[in-house]
This record gives sequence, structure tokens and C-alpha cells, in this order.
Amino acid sequence: MVAKITTPASVNRALNYNEQKLKTGKAECLCAVNFLSEAYELNFHQKLQRFEHLNALNQRAKTNTLHISLNFDAEDKLSKEKLIEIASDYMDKIGFGAQPYLVYQHQDAGHSHLHIVTSTIQLDGKRIDTFNIGKNQSERARKTIEQEYNLVKAESKKQQVSAQNIKNSFEQSRVTASKVQYGKMETKRAIQNVLDAVIGQYKYSSLPELNAVLKQYNVMADRGTENSTTFKKEGLYYRALDDNGNKIGVPIKASLFHQKPTLKFLKQKFEANEPLKLSCKQRLKVAIDLALYKRGHTLSSLEKALQKDALQMVIRSNEEGVIYGLTYIDYKNKVVFNGSDLGKEYSAKGLIERLNQTNIGTPENSFNQNPKQNELSFYPVNEPTHLAGEKEESSTIEKTMDILMSPNNETNFVLNQLLRKRRKKKKPGLHL
Repeated sequence: MVAKITTPASVNRALNYNEQKLKTGKAECLCAVNFLSEAYELNFHQKLQRFEHLNALNQRAKTNTLHISLNFDAEDKLSKEKLIEIASDYMDKIGFGAQPYLVYQHQDAGHSHLHIVTSTIQLDGKRIDTFNIGKNQSERARKTIEQEYNLVKAESKKQQVSAQNIKNSFEQSRVTASKVQYGKMETKRAIQNVLDAVIGQYKYSSLPELNAVLKQYNVMADRGTENSTTFKKEGLYYRALDDNGNKIGVPIKASLFHQKPTLKFLKQKFEANEPLKLSCKQRLKVAIDLALYKRGHTLSSLEKALQKDALQMVIRSNEEGVIYGLTYIDYKNKVVFNGSDLGKEYSAKGLIERLNQTNIGTPENSFNQNPKQNELSFYPVNEPTHLAGEKEESSTIEKTMDILMSPNNETNFVLNQLLRKRRKKKKPGLHL
């Protein structure tokens, strides 16, 4: 048996993870221990409220939720009753037997495994100490249970590697939410899952940057039009989108979500995230420069090349196919940049200029020779500031000349291969 303990940022996140599995038929809630009702009588909100009531008794606790996974070898043939007994024994041995907890059996892997959600806050408001709980209490409990229930020992099957894979899989599912599919899942809960995965995980400094990430999951933060009452009163709604990016369904007020991601809250995040983004800027610029070093790129092929480095180039164009902005998402560092914030040469206009230049001499791959790409030429449009994307400058000719003619005084990293010194030709002497 392998036991792993994680500490989610919120009980809502851990509970949602298991309840989504339950809803899709990939899990079963075996029991609800120290609840007032049986597991099958409880809905999602009743389960959540039980934990939130305890957690509210100690607002200073940084860790108030445990998400535990118990993984058994494929050779261990265990009934539901035996799994419940093992889960109860394990929780007693790590000091959580008196706490409310939910036991889920997941059925989406080749081996039996349980997920247990519980709170670290007791009825008197005191927090159960979890320092080194995985190394000490959990490890002792695991070894004892393996002997008592005649389970395959983790060491004998070398399951440490598998345990790490299980942990990585769960961590990825915590951060990477599923796309919202309107009509196939409860909209508010689906949007909540996306907000949990994005709001506190990514570094963004504007609403357009946040929306660049949210739209990857068919969600957007919407202030409405500039003349709307919502916009004037600095209100904010979250909306589901279809696969084409169109708004669908009823908008939901930001204040109705548990972390209250209102515009006021987000503005504080924008200010806090701004300095945190600086250390990630150089990696992104270098990655783009490296990708562009290969001649013959089109905008679409550049987009694919960046994806190999865990970078997403979000291209925005109007109905006529005219590009008006770029935003870059670095999934590795979980940071978002508008193209113009990286420098003029990384904005939509600047990047297309660079693509045209790097394609000189290779007409078969040229950006200008591709009719479809010609439709994606850059022209400035007046984009509302509340939409996802940066505003581009209005004077195309003046700004283009500024980019092409002005000297580059930046001290940015430049590839050595691009810094080739030219030898000065000696002027022939005068012969009398």
C-alpha cells in the first residue's frame, strides 16, 4: 500500500476533484464518517459546509485541509467493506479518527485506490499538527496496516515511483482544470473549478491577461460594455463560452464564488503580480527569439513551435481576420504577458514585421506568399480595454518606421549567433 498526503489550498478544490469523478461515474463515495447523515444522503454543498464550518473556527491556520490517497497493489483484492475498514484504521492511526472525513473509491486506474478528504481543524478550533505527518504517522500506519491486512508491501513492488506518479497526476489535476462544457455539467461548479486552478496559480497583471488564460478553459471575466451599469459600477461577471469563444448561458456574479474574485480583489492581484512577473520575462523573450532564429516561420508554425516549450501564443483577430493583439502564456512558470509589454518587437505588429524579415529569400515558406497568412496581416483596431488583449498603437506607418529605424538600446540577451561582426573593407589607396 502506498499512502500520500497533500494539502490543497482549499477544501473546495479537494472536494470538487472527487465530486467530479463521482458525477462522471469514475468514483464512488463509500462513506461519510462523523457526518450527521450517510454519504448517499449528502449533496455537494452539505459536504462542503461541514468542512467549511470547522475551518472557519481557525482563520489563522494556513493548512486546514488534507487530501489523502491510499493506493493498493493490483494483487490486493479488497471489497468495499474492507476498504472502508482500512480507511478507518488508517485515519485512527494518523490521529484523524475523530474528524469528519469522506472516503471515495476511484475506479479510473488499474489498481484499487481511495481518496480521503478531511479537515485539520477540531471542534474547539485547535488545529491538528501535521508537521512531517507523511514521514512519521502515515508511514508507521502504512506498515502496520500492510501486516494486519496481509497487503502487498510497497517496498516489495517498488511502488515509490508509482506513488510519485500518482502525486504528480493529482497535482496536475489540481492546477489544470477541464474545459467548461455548457449543458454537460453544472455551470457554476465548472467555472469554480477553473477559477480555483487559475486565479491563485497564475501571475497576471490585467483583466485581459487573466482572460487569456481563462478562455483556454471556455471561461471569461466580463465587465460588460463601457456604457453598461455593471462596467460603471466596477462589477464583474464570469461567463461560460462555447468552443468558438462565444458567450453562452447566464452570467454569474463574481461575489457568488467562494474566493470572491471581484474586480476589487483582482486589482489587488494585478498589483501584487506585477513585480513577480519580471523574473519570467527574459525566458519568454529568449524562447521567442530562438524560435524565430529558424527562417521560414509563419504565424501558425511559430505558434506550434512555442507550444513545444510550454508557451501559448494567443492570437486575437476580428471577424475579417485582422490581427490586433498577442498575449503569451508561459505554462511552465504560470505567467501571462501582453506582447507589447515584452517589447515592440513581440507585439502583434512587431512580430509580423519580424516574420516578414526572416522569410526574405525563402518564397516557398514566405509569410507574404501564403494567401491564408496574408489575411492575418496586422492592422490596428480600437479594442475595448476590458477585452482580452493589449491595445496596439494607432499609427501603423509611424510606429513601423520607429521600430525599423530607431537604434536598439536595450540590454536584453541576444543570441551569439546573431551578433556577427562585419569586417570593414579597406579603401583602395590612391595611385598616382
